[in-house]
Amino acid sequence: MRHAEADLAQALHTGPFHLALRAALAVRGLPLQRVQHHLAHRGIKVGVTSLSYWQQGARRPQRPESLRAVRALEEVLCLPGNSLVRLLGTDDREDGRDERERSCGHADRSRAVERLVAGLGPAVPADGGLHTVGHHERVRIGARGQLLGRDSQHVVRVHRDGVDRYLAVHHGDPGCDPSAVEVTARENCRTGRVRRDRASGIVAVELLFDTRLRVGDTYVFGYGFEDGTGGPSTEYARGFDSAGGQYMLQVRFDEGAPLPVRCRRLSRSITGVPRGPRTELTLSGRHRTVHLVEQGVRRGTLGIGWDWA
Repeated sequence: MRHAEADLAQALHTGPFHLALRAALAVRGLPLQRVQHHLAHRGIKVGVTSLSYWQQGARRPQRPESLRAVRALEEVLCLPGNSLVRLLGTDDREDGRDERERSCGHADRSRAVERLVAGLGPAVPADGGLHTVGHHERVRIGARGQLLGRDSQHVVRVHRDGVDRYLAVHHGDPGCDPSAVEVTARENCRTGRVRRDRASGIVAVELLFDTRLRVGDTYVFGYGFEDGTGGPSTEYARGFDSAGGQYMLQVRFDEGAPLPVRCRRLSRSITGVPRGPRTELTLSGRHRTVHLVEQGVRRGTLGIGWDWA
């Protein structure tokens, strides 16, 4: 809860509006129907669809009655006066647009993943039944700046009897052709069903273990995706649905491409709010690699971004 409160405080300080609203809703634990009910008690009529659009960044309040609703939202969500309204005057900044587009894109990809997982049926549990102890990931960037591929090795601990698989998801960069992405089961697993979504550039695959695991068991497995079909890449970030465990990410740049001019750590909360300042990372010119290590991951996304110029 302390982390969520910190994310909310930062979102109210930096914006944009929709991320701050989403963070406040998450901290207060209020579904949109309850928010609508509280607003109605104050004589303000706002549809659940409008509230949903506001928190997604698909639309923003502009009309006088909408701004009145935002001020009432500050009361309902126990926020300081003018904290949300103030952000509506700063959303047109370039970084605000970037965050809005990134957040909307993240929401679209999340819905695509949900569709693919649903297509795999009930055999794939919602939480996987696994806790990550350690996850090492190596990403390769090609001569055109494209994501060539990535390799992962997981160490997991089981918290539910009978787990025998893991769902791996690959998010391609814009222009990715999911039908051309190759999946390889490298260690202690084999490939099961594969689902692909061309519109979002996502591939979801079952990795089947060699045995059914019991509560308390640990397991090591590895897999990889070969891509190379998308356009130039500027970041690699992984989503975490639960906290805990160590994560190591290394990005290697092809010798045929110029090196990025700068690299930075990326961290966002589960609601898409950036966490902390952008920390610069050291790029090894000799080995053409940059890496980060997180000892205890938190829910949200974590990764590395880079600028080509």
